[in-house]
Amino acid sequence: MTSTATSPATTSIRPSAHFTARRSWLNDPNGLLFHDGVYHLFFQTNPSGSTWGNISWGHATSTDLVTWTERDIAIPHTEDEMAFSGSAVVDAHNTAGFAGPGETALVAIYTAAAHPGSGRTTQAQSLAFSVDAGETWTRYAGNPVLDIGSSEFRDPKVFWYGGDDGHWVMAVVAATEHRVLFYTSPDLISWTKTSQFGPAHATGGVWECPDLFPLTVAETGETRWVLIVSLNPGGIAGGSGTQYFLGDFDGTTFTPERIVESDDLADFDWVDYGHDYYAAVSFANVPDGRRLMVGWASNWLYAEETPTGPWRSAMSLVREMSLVRRADGRLALAQAPVLPAAPSMLRAHRFSAPRGGGRTTASLSNASGEEFVVTVDADARVIACDRGASGDTGFHAEFRAVARAPLPAGVGDVELLIVADGTVVEVFAAGGTVCLTEQVFPSAPYNRFEVRHTAE
Repeated sequence: MTSTATSPATTSIRPSAHFTARRSWLNDPNGLLFHDGVYHLFFQTNPSGSTWGNISWGHATSTDLVTWTERDIAIPHTEDEMAFSGSAVVDAHNTAGFAGPGETALVAIYTAAAHPGSGRTTQAQSLAFSVDAGETWTRYAGNPVLDIGSSEFRDPKVFWYGGDDGHWVMAVVAATEHRVLFYTSPDLISWTKTSQFGPAHATGGVWECPDLFPLTVAETGETRWVLIVSLNPGGIAGGSGTQYFLGDFDGTTFTPERIVESDDLADFDWVDYGHDYYAAVSFANVPDGRRLMVGWASNWLYAEETPTGPWRSAMSLVREMSLVRRADGRLALAQAPVLPAAPSMLRAHRFSAPRGGGRTTASLSNASGEEFVVTVDADARVIACDRGASGDTGFHAEFRAVARAPLPAGVGDVELLIVADGTVVEVFAAGGTVCLTEQVFPSAPYNRFEVRHTAE
């Protein structure tokens, strides 16, 4: 059953393991950080409403990555600036000098964006710090620390490169130029530009929210650096999307190992092929070298009009990232969701789509006949998610029904995991090398699951 109402009622369903703000707007994840046994999730929020505006850094914490406690606003907007996206680090060597004796400083690097009405248009990179394990934050008196006089210069991702004698690296976008700029610093305060990357691959919208990190291929021990770049619009499913590049990084310069000249978005590498996965970034300082990532489970095409309230938008599940060599010989990003150990509203379904003729269709549904459908054609190497009858779809003309993704060549039986949690469905296929994230707004949670194999 599909609603076509132009002013739909808000859903009473809220995800349980996908983080949502209590009563406000939420978009990009920011400052993801592990420190003293606690995972910190900061996020773009409007403290006084359920649509974009007054952008500040919200804050939530967790010890298991699925149960989150929302904290007070960490970096509030001011009359002069909003606190746009960025990252956070543990300044273990006290390079910035913010920590006193016996203290460790957590440092947030964020984009200070001129507030409407301030008379300015610039976006510059600024710092805030905490010496009480993230409970309270203070803006650095010398802000901004990096200002090139641009209104499209944002989303700094900062990390430490090298050992004790290493340096800080910042990846930050020149958004409308489709470039990632790289800077280095000894102290988080003085920055020197060293290189840039782009334009490349998908450039149908502004580039945003870069991330850069190394991963090791378990089977061979070889290492590649992964550069994450989000763009809006121009994503593979329409609107917002998140792509990635594999290559090498020497502390100053990223060198891609594969650049494709093509007009077909399917020829590029995508973190997620669904409508609703954007601005994905990874946690800093995670133990055992694990690389954990979170994306915003929404799309700027319709994000401000989704039928929820008083909260709006959710994060994806936390995903553990790895590199695998596919059957066709190419290295690819693989993702595995972190799932709750205890029962919750979240439902995870695992099944196999056999190769050798026909199709496999899996459906999630409820007693009202609302249905979310996943179809796998293993021979044609295509997977599709159809939310056309998933519940309320009439709240926005750009809430598109079907997202498709190519399956890698050489794959036999396709193993799938479908995770349904309130208003978010995440699909993982082919060892997590193909992922699709979709928002849905059913009138009641999906409590039925069925798999059908049909022969040609």
